[in-house]
Amino acid sequence: MKNETTKKIALTGLMAALSYVVFTFLQIKIPLPGGDATSIHLGNAVCVLGALLLGGVYGGLGGAIGMTIGDLLDPVYIVYAPKTFLLKFCIGLITGLIAHKIGKITLETDNKKVAIWATVAAIGGLLFNVIFDPLIGYFYKLLILGKPAAELTLAWNVAATSINAVTSTIVSVIVYLALRPALKKAGLFFTIGKKKN
Repeated sequence: MKNETTKKIALTGLMAALSYVVFTFLQIKIPLPGGDATSIHLGNAVCVLGALLLGGVYGGLGGAIGMTIGDLLDPVYIVYAPKTFLLKFCIGLITGLIAHKIGKITLETDNKKVAIWATVAAIGGLLFNVIFDPLIGYFYKLLILGKPAAELTLAWNVAATSINAVTSTIVSVIVYLALRPALKKAGLFFTIGKKKN
Protein backbone atom coordinates (compact mmCIF):
# COMPACT_ATOMS: atom_id res chain seq x y z
CA MET A 1 0.00 0.00 0.00
CA LYS A 2 2.83 2.41 0.90
CA ASN A 3 4.56 1.63 -2.41
CA GLU A 4 1.30 2.34 -4.30
CA THR A 5 0.88 5.70 -2.54
CA THR A 6 4.45 6.65 -3.44
CA LYS A 7 3.80 5.75 -7.09
CA LYS A 8 0.57 7.76 -7.08
CA ILE A 9 2.35 10.82 -5.64
CA ALA A 10 5.08 10.51 -8.28
CA LEU A 11 2.50 10.19 -11.06
CA THR A 12 0.58 13.16 -9.63
CA GLY A 13 3.78 15.18 -10.02
CA LEU A 14 4.10 13.89 -13.59
CA MET A 15 0.49 14.93 -14.32
CA ALA A 16 1.16 18.36 -12.80
CA ALA A 17 4.20 18.81 -15.03
CA LEU A 18 2.31 17.57 -18.08
CA SER A 19 -0.69 19.82 -17.44
CA TYR A 20 1.64 22.79 -16.97
CA VAL A 21 3.44 22.12 -20.26
CA VAL A 22 0.25 21.48 -22.23
CA PHE A 23 -1.50 24.53 -20.75
CA THR A 24 1.47 26.90 -21.08
CA PHE A 25 3.10 25.93 -24.35
CA LEU A 26 0.29 24.40 -26.40
CA GLN A 27 -2.42 27.00 -25.85
CA ILE A 28 -3.99 29.43 -28.26
CA LYS A 29 -4.36 32.64 -26.27
CA ILE A 30 -7.25 34.95 -27.18
CA PRO A 31 -6.80 38.55 -25.94
CA LEU A 32 -9.97 40.12 -24.48
CA PRO A 33 -11.00 43.68 -23.54
CA GLY A 34 -9.52 45.14 -20.37
CA GLY A 35 -6.17 43.35 -20.69
CA ASP A 36 -7.77 39.95 -20.09
CA ALA A 37 -7.36 36.77 -22.10
CA THR A 38 -8.88 33.35 -22.50
CA SER A 39 -7.35 30.38 -24.25
CA ILE A 40 -7.97 27.16 -26.10
CA HIS A 41 -5.85 24.43 -24.47
CA LEU A 42 -5.75 20.77 -23.46
CA GLY A 43 -4.71 21.28 -19.83
CA ASN A 44 -8.11 20.00 -18.69
CA ALA A 45 -7.55 16.79 -20.66
CA VAL A 46 -4.52 16.05 -18.48
CA CYS A 47 -6.59 16.72 -15.36
CA VAL A 48 -9.29 14.29 -16.54
CA LEU A 49 -6.71 11.72 -17.60
CA GLY A 50 -5.09 11.93 -14.17
CA ALA A 51 -8.46 11.35 -12.49
CA LEU A 52 -9.17 8.34 -14.72
CA LEU A 53 -5.74 6.84 -14.01
CA LEU A 54 -5.14 7.80 -10.37
CA GLY A 55 -8.54 8.66 -8.90
CA GLY A 56 -10.20 12.02 -8.31
CA VAL A 57 -7.99 13.41 -5.56
CA TYR A 58 -4.61 12.62 -7.14
CA GLY A 59 -5.77 13.43 -10.67
CA GLY A 60 -7.43 16.65 -9.56
CA LEU A 61 -4.34 17.72 -7.64
CA GLY A 62 -2.09 17.01 -10.61
CA GLY A 63 -4.18 19.13 -12.98
CA ALA A 64 -4.80 21.85 -10.41
CA ILE A 65 -1.14 22.21 -9.44
CA GLY A 66 0.12 22.22 -13.03
CA MET A 67 -2.36 24.76 -14.36
CA THR A 68 -2.07 26.95 -11.26
CA ILE A 69 1.69 27.12 -11.76
CA GLY A 70 0.97 28.04 -15.40
CA ASP A 71 -1.24 30.89 -14.17
CA LEU A 72 1.32 32.08 -11.62
CA LEU A 73 4.02 32.32 -14.29
CA ASP A 74 1.85 34.24 -16.79
CA PRO A 75 1.32 37.97 -16.08
CA VAL A 76 -2.14 37.88 -17.72
CA TYR A 77 -3.41 34.90 -15.70
CA ILE A 78 -1.59 35.35 -12.37
CA VAL A 79 -4.63 36.89 -10.63
CA TYR A 80 -6.74 33.85 -11.57
CA ALA A 81 -4.47 31.24 -9.92
CA PRO A 82 -6.75 30.61 -6.87
CA LYS A 83 -9.80 30.18 -9.11
CA THR A 84 -7.85 27.83 -11.39
CA PHE A 85 -6.71 25.64 -8.52
CA LEU A 86 -10.24 25.25 -7.14
CA LEU A 87 -11.93 24.57 -10.48
CA LYS A 88 -9.33 22.12 -11.83
CA PHE A 89 -9.30 20.20 -8.56
CA CYS A 90 -13.09 19.93 -8.82
CA ILE A 91 -12.82 18.61 -12.40
CA GLY A 92 -10.63 15.80 -11.07
CA LEU A 93 -12.88 15.07 -8.09
CA ILE A 94 -16.04 14.86 -10.22
CA THR A 95 -14.38 12.80 -12.94
CA GLY A 96 -12.92 10.44 -10.35
CA LEU A 97 -16.22 10.10 -8.50
CA ILE A 98 -18.10 9.13 -11.65
CA ALA A 99 -15.35 6.90 -13.07
CA HIS A 100 -14.37 5.02 -9.93
CA LYS A 101 -17.24 5.19 -7.42
CA ILE A 102 -20.10 4.82 -9.91
CA GLY A 103 -18.56 3.26 -13.04
CA LYS A 104 -15.80 1.32 -11.24
CA ILE A 105 -13.70 1.47 -14.41
CA THR A 106 -10.54 -0.02 -12.90
CA LEU A 107 -12.47 -3.15 -11.89
CA GLU A 108 -14.36 -3.43 -15.18
CA THR A 109 -13.15 -5.97 -17.75
CA ASP A 110 -15.55 -5.09 -20.57
CA ASN A 111 -13.70 -2.54 -22.73
CA LYS A 112 -16.95 -1.11 -24.09
CA LYS A 113 -18.21 -0.37 -20.56
CA VAL A 114 -14.84 1.14 -19.65
CA ALA A 115 -15.03 3.45 -22.68
CA ILE A 116 -18.61 4.47 -21.85
CA TRP A 117 -17.87 5.19 -18.17
CA ALA A 118 -14.62 7.00 -18.98
CA THR A 119 -16.54 9.20 -21.43
CA VAL A 120 -19.39 9.84 -18.99
CA ALA A 121 -16.87 10.70 -16.24
CA ALA A 122 -14.94 13.08 -18.52
CA ILE A 123 -18.17 14.76 -19.62
CA GLY A 124 -19.29 15.10 -15.99
CA GLY A 125 -16.07 16.76 -14.83
CA LEU A 126 -15.79 19.02 -17.84
CA LEU A 127 -19.49 19.96 -17.85
CA PHE A 128 -18.94 21.23 -14.31
CA ASN A 129 -16.10 23.35 -15.69
CA VAL A 130 -18.17 24.65 -18.63
CA ILE A 131 -20.77 25.93 -16.17
CA PHE A 132 -18.68 27.08 -13.24
CA ASP A 133 -15.47 28.36 -14.87
CA PRO A 134 -17.21 31.25 -16.70
CA LEU A 135 -19.65 31.81 -13.83
CA ILE A 136 -17.05 31.94 -11.08
CA GLY A 137 -14.74 33.83 -13.43
CA TYR A 138 -17.42 36.47 -13.97
CA PHE A 139 -17.98 37.05 -10.24
CA TYR A 140 -14.26 36.80 -9.54
CA LYS A 141 -13.53 39.54 -12.09
CA LEU A 142 -16.43 41.70 -11.03
CA LEU A 143 -16.34 41.42 -7.22
CA ILE A 144 -12.75 40.56 -6.36
CA LEU A 145 -10.80 42.23 -9.15
CA GLY A 146 -13.32 45.01 -9.79
CA LYS A 147 -13.03 44.67 -13.57
CA PRO A 148 -15.89 46.41 -15.37
CA ALA A 149 -15.27 44.33 -18.53
CA ALA A 150 -16.50 41.14 -16.83
CA GLU A 151 -19.71 41.11 -18.90
CA LEU A 152 -17.80 41.57 -22.15
CA THR A 153 -15.51 38.62 -21.51
CA LEU A 154 -18.21 36.23 -20.26
CA ALA A 155 -19.36 35.09 -23.73
CA TRP A 156 -15.77 34.53 -24.87
CA ASN A 157 -15.02 32.52 -21.74
CA VAL A 158 -18.11 30.33 -22.25
CA ALA A 159 -17.10 29.66 -25.87
CA ALA A 160 -13.46 28.86 -25.04
CA THR A 161 -14.40 26.67 -22.08
CA SER A 162 -16.91 24.75 -24.23
CA ILE A 163 -14.33 24.13 -26.96
CA ASN A 164 -11.81 23.03 -24.32
CA ALA A 165 -14.38 20.65 -22.80
CA VAL A 166 -15.18 18.90 -26.09
CA THR A 167 -11.55 18.51 -27.16
CA SER A 168 -10.43 17.50 -23.65
CA THR A 169 -13.14 14.83 -23.41
CA ILE A 170 -12.10 13.27 -26.71
CA VAL A 171 -8.36 13.43 -26.04
CA SER A 172 -8.48 12.23 -22.41
CA VAL A 173 -10.69 9.21 -23.16
CA ILE A 174 -8.66 8.15 -26.21
CA VAL A 175 -5.38 8.45 -24.30
CA TYR A 176 -6.82 6.62 -21.26
CA LEU A 177 -8.07 3.72 -23.40
CA ALA A 178 -4.67 3.52 -25.12
CA LEU A 179 -2.68 3.67 -21.86
CA ARG A 180 -4.85 1.23 -19.88
CA PRO A 181 -3.56 -2.05 -21.40
CA ALA A 182 0.04 -0.79 -21.46
CA LEU A 183 -0.10 0.20 -17.79
CA LYS A 184 -1.64 -3.16 -16.86
CA LYS A 185 1.13 -4.97 -18.72
CA ALA A 186 3.79 -2.85 -16.99
CA GLY A 187 2.25 -3.37 -13.54
CA LEU A 188 1.52 0.36 -13.16
CA PHE A 189 -2.27 0.17 -13.34
CA PHE A 190 -4.02 1.18 -10.10
CA THR A 191 -7.18 -0.58 -8.98
CA ILE A 192 -9.41 2.04 -7.37
CA GLY A 193 -12.52 1.18 -5.38
CA LYS A 194 -13.95 -2.06 -4.10
CA LYS A 195 -14.91 -5.08 -6.11
CA LYS A 196 -18.57 -5.64 -6.97
CA ASN A 197 -20.34 -8.27 -4.86
